[in-house]
Amino acid sequence: MFDRYDAGEIAVLVHIDFHGDMNQNDVDEFEQLVYSANLKSKGLIHSNRKKPHSKYFVGTGKAEEIAQMVKDVGAEVVIFNHSLTPAQERDLEKLCQCRVFDRTTLILDIFAQRARTHEGKLQVELAQLKHLSTRLVRGWTHLERQKGGIGLRGPGEKQLETDKRLLSQRIKAIERRLAKVEKQRVQTRRSRTRSDVPTVALVGYTNAGKSTLFNKMTESHVYVQDQLFATLDPTLRKIDLTETQRCILADTVGFIRHLPHDLVVSFKATLQETQEADLLLHVVDCSDPHMCENMDTVQDVLTQLGAQDLPCLVVYNKIDLIEGGQAHTEYNDQGIPEKIWTSAKRLEDLEQVKHAILRKLAIKTLVFHLKVPSQQGRYLGLLFDHTDIMSHEFDEQGQCLLHIEVSHINWQRLLKETNRELEQFVYFSDTMS
Repeated sequence: MFDRYDAGEIAVLVHIDFHGDMNQNDVDEFEQLVYSANLKSKGLIHSNRKKPHSKYFVGTGKAEEIAQMVKDVGAEVVIFNHSLTPAQERDLEKLCQCRVFDRTTLILDIFAQRARTHEGKLQVELAQLKHLSTRLVRGWTHLERQKGGIGLRGPGEKQLETDKRLLSQRIKAIERRLAKVEKQRVQTRRSRTRSDVPTVALVGYTNAGKSTLFNKMTESHVYVQDQLFATLDPTLRKIDLTETQRCILADTVGFIRHLPHDLVVSFKATLQETQEADLLLHVVDCSDPHMCENMDTVQDVLTQLGAQDLPCLVVYNKIDLIEGGQAHTEYNDQGIPEKIWTSAKRLEDLEQVKHAILRKLAIKTLVFHLKVPSQQGRYLGLLFDHTDIMSHEFDEQGQCLLHIEVSHINWQRLLKETNRELEQFVYFSDTMS
């Protein structure tokens, strides 16, 4: 669509620090992203600035230094660990005589490589098109505005306008198809709700070991690799917590600092598994020296998704990489597990994870005593279908006295379905410990 240089595998990396000191964590993560995209780094240029340069993002002298390194190492692409404007990309490409792109484009390229399912490919394409729609700064020039006279009439719009229109049409088409996928997901979640099987979603920073933990707990074979964003498409499996208790375990895409907003929006259907979960397992790489910063990033993304208030169990993974690391569980004052130190590679540690999940889900079980009038008998069917009836009897007035146990999430759904009319029948309630 554009007259741009072809991208290759040999790259020069650029990181600019605007805070006066170099953040090595950002640089290390940037290099991991480049490695995950199957690119070969031939050099890193670092600089400090107070604010971005309007033309080159970096200063004129630093831009010439980048161009010289590109020439010296034979680089085919320059990658910035920042967001560039379309004009800055154009000016840098003209100076360096090679392809230039930013962090967002790099992440989108990794996502395009990882997508396996039809839905995942659609979501990646949607994110790419939304990103591209902001960068139509130089379309072809062979189609001009409409002119008068026979043989001189054009299409009535410039190529730039044509590109925008075609992109808009494609984006709308993908959004319609993803809307259908979302309806299918809603139906699946309704089926799980009816069967009263809770959903536990694995969340965490990318490459924290979520897929390894998922594979061990579900005996699956989800793709695992020591790369950022090895998992893109969500995977759901049913696991047995005890002989009678089951749950759905969902493996989701990892989070990362400065995650592009378009990705969060485009992957809304996928990330909704996180939003709708009964419990979040926040998997943390405890061997990472930047563990605390990574946890803050995950919390920021969960806030964007509206999932920050969901019950959460923190799993400190990879203790086998820490000298003297021992598996153990930390409890709060009520005896509820809050943190687990474990290794996803050790099968003997997984039982404590299952036990903690079971204990964490149990605190959301509510106990109610209801008195349902005879004329409101239509609600009895719902209660018998979606709650555990501990006992029931009828009094002299024909009222049904019920003693029930129900999960918090199911109780909220029942209240919504009955316009909260069930609340008026409750005369005593408590929460199981």
